[in-house]
Amino acid sequence: QVQLVESGGGSVQAGGSLRLSCAASGRSFNSYSMGWFRQAPGKEREFVTAIMWSGGTTLPADSVKGRFTISRDNTRNTVYLQMNSLKPGDTAVYYCAVDRRPYRNYLTRSPSEYDYWGQGTQVTVSS
Repeated sequence: QVQLVESGGGSVQAGGSLRLSCAASGRSFNSYSMGWFRQAPGKEREFVTAIMWSGGTTLPADSVKGRFTISRDNTRNTVYLQMNSLKPGDTAVYYCAVDRRPYRNYLTRSPSEYDYWGQGTQVTVSS
C-alpha cells in the first residue's frame, strides 16, 4: 500500500524556519517528480514547489521563491521542504504529492496531475 507521511510541521514566529519531510513507502518514487502544496483555512489548495524525478530541477511558486527549497533523497524515498524567513501568510496545512506520470520531462503546478497525497502537516507562523 502506497503511503506518504509528512512531518516537521509546527508553530514558529515570523522570520523562523522549519524543515518538512515527506517519507514515501509502499513503492519507490525515484522515477516520479514530487510536489508540495498547502491549504489555508477557507482557501483552495495552493501549489508551493516541485522537484523533478531526477532531482535537478525545481519550480518554486513566486510566493516562496528565495525562501523555500525543495530537495529529495531517492535513497530514502523522501522529499524535504526547507522553509526559511517564514511569514504569517505561510500558515497552512502542507501536503506532499506524487506526479501521476513517471519520467515527466517538465514540472507541473496542477494538483490534478498528482495522485498520491500525504495527510498533511500543520505549519503556523505567528507575527
